[in-house]
Amino acid sequence: MVFLTNFLRQTFRIFNTMSKVTFDSTNAKGSCTGVLQGDVSQTKKGVIVLQEWWGMNEQIIKEAALIGSQGNFVTLVPDLYRGELATDNEEASHLMDNLDWKGAVADIQGAAKFLISKGCTKVGVTGFCMGGALSLAAAALVPEISAAAPFYGIPSKGLCDVGTITIPVQAHFGSTDDYIGFSSPADAKLLAEKQKHNKNFELFMYEGCGHAFTNPTGPLGNYNEDACTLALGRMGEFMNKHLA
Repeated sequence: MVFLTNFLRQTFRIFNTMSKVTFDSTNAKGSCTGVLQGDVSQTKKGVIVLQEWWGMNEQIIKEAALIGSQGNFVTLVPDLYRGELATDNEEASHLMDNLDWKGAVADIQGAAKFLISKGCTKVGVTGFCMGGALSLAAAALVPEISAAAPFYGIPSKGLCDVGTITIPVQAHFGSTDDYIGFSSPADAKLLAEKQKHNKNFELFMYEGCGHAFTNPTGPLGNYNEDACTLALGRMGEFMNKHLA
């Protein structure tokens, strides 16, 4: 209850400046829409917030508002599924399996260019689950991205080599995440090994937390309020530092 009260207080100002936008993308599907929150006249720091496998639902839009309040960021949530939403695991799995991941990276680049065109001087990216994996892919493949904060997700080798990432990265994983090959502790350790050359790489493991521990509406039931608050606070400080 305390978290929800603080959440509403923190996001009220951001929601007052929320708007739906369309931006160019080299994705074969053409231009992409998204939800923009924040006021570019008040900040020059932009953060792209990437959806979980559910799609651009109400939860990720609220999450973006909360993220924006962590450091007075302008946030943009691109609709990577182009209007499609999942309500159960089967639908979500189908949508993610059929996603053109390279096309999604193109959408992220389009989102970054859009924020820059609106006055942001630096753009970061964060995301959760599928969005976490895509945020790392964007860190490797999108030159307009200045910092990345992935949550429990690592892209396939076929999409990108995370070892090539040179921009600041702050990664967040749960110590009991059992999504082996994607976000388990062993996968996080491998990411850290591939990023050992990057002096601006940080890895945070959250003890006793499973997959999707920042999602209060997730069906896995792994939400951990304390870990979520700590992780988003760390992410806000990280973005403030590297987008300044």
